[in-house]
Amino acid sequence: MSRLYDSMEPRVMDDDMLKLAVVEQGPQEEAGQLAKQEGILFKDVLSLQLDFQNILRIDNLWQFENLQKLQLNNNIIERIEGLENLTHLIWLDLSFNNIETIEGLDTLVNLEDLSLFSNRISRIDSLDALVKLQVLSLGNNQISNVMNLIYLRKFKCLRTLSLAGNPITEAEEYKMFIHAYLPDLVYLDFRRIDEQVKELAKMKHQFSIDELKHRENVMQLRVEEEQAKREMLEEHKLAFIEHLNGSFLFDSMYAEDTEGNKLSYLPGVNELLEVYKDKFVIICLNIFEYGLKQQEKRKTELGTFNECVLEAIQENQEQGKLKIAKFEEKHLLSLIAIREENDLPNIEKKIVECSEDINELFNVLMTLEMQLVEQLELFVDKDTIVNAVGASHDIHLLKIDNREDELVTGINTWCTHLVDKIHRDEIMRNRKRVKEINQYIDHMQSELDNLEFGDIID
Repeated sequence: MSRLYDSMEPRVMDDDMLKLAVVEQGPQEEAGQLAKQEGILFKDVLSLQLDFQNILRIDNLWQFENLQKLQLNNNIIERIEGLENLTHLIWLDLSFNNIETIEGLDTLVNLEDLSLFSNRISRIDSLDALVKLQVLSLGNNQISNVMNLIYLRKFKCLRTLSLAGNPITEAEEYKMFIHAYLPDLVYLDFRRIDEQVKELAKMKHQFSIDELKHRENVMQLRVEEEQAKREMLEEHKLAFIEHLNGSFLFDSMYAEDTEGNKLSYLPGVNELLEVYKDKFVIICLNIFEYGLKQQEKRKTELGTFNECVLEAIQENQEQGKLKIAKFEEKHLLSLIAIREENDLPNIEKKIVECSEDINELFNVLMTLEMQLVEQLELFVDKDTIVNAVGASHDIHLLKIDNREDELVTGINTWCTHLVDKIHRDEIMRNRKRVKEINQYIDHMQSELDNLEFGDIID
């Protein structure tokens, strides 16, 4: 049954609702009043309470990127959504809603406490990303299959579990099953688990648990092996030498060579092919090893280049800071002098001098920025060109040439993308820096322009 509170209409979370909640829950003293006047940045909010709002749909939370605690209980929410940007969330309360499926939590890798109490959930799943989960409340739902609880074994940090009010709690073996299969739990349904009862449950289900552990270990090893293979393949792809550390290329040549396969049935040909294969594989392995060494060399060179770029940017920024600090020291004295001056012509003269100083600062900062841009442009202009190898008429050589083309093209593409990325990053950094300089200069000029002669003379 849908929950409707105070005969309110169903609502969707919008900016007005969020702003009101932030202001009401913020500090009420002088700091709070100041925040109301100047506005509160959503990204600075760490805790947000939106209970009893008759919210139907979660939305517009993307700006709360540093939120740690979110309270959405006692609404009419039907789906878990709109939380993907809340990666710093630690505590989430979605109790007393109309949620039927656990979903939309894949990015909440820091979540420790999750409450889905009193919803319509019938299956525990889609929590895999919550590796830090310590407290899980699923009471008053529709979970009926006790075997579904085995899924919770993967959460090694889980210490508190609430399932009271679900159909599974009516099973005779409910608590003994949980004690046996979730041995790391400390609290179940708001009561501390008795260690003696836990030991009895373990003994009773020992055989089934041992079998389960064996299957889990086999599965874990398989997952780790597959992960290691994927990571290794990615490393080989970065070096453009994937599948060259074996007979893959040779086997792929003969997979499409029907004529060659016919020849292998002739007397003595099969032996010759084996010798040819061995030598071919050795050549592939040599290329493979050479590719790995070149990849390490590229990593070192790229690392050195990035260090040089970072050093140049930091040096440039330090020069800018020194110029700004020197300017602000002089500018502050100038403003004081203007405020203390009583003669209008002198005031106007000093204001003009301040304006000239601001323009000079702008020119200095922009000159520093352009020097940095020009240094990086020198690198961007140097294109690395590698000549491609022509294809051969023979199917075997064609395969080899195609593989070589893939390798060369991969290196070319990597180099081109790297240069393009450096160029794009520098353009974005330059634009951001120019914008900062303009904003700063505008601010200083505005401060100067807003000085009121009457106030100064008084």
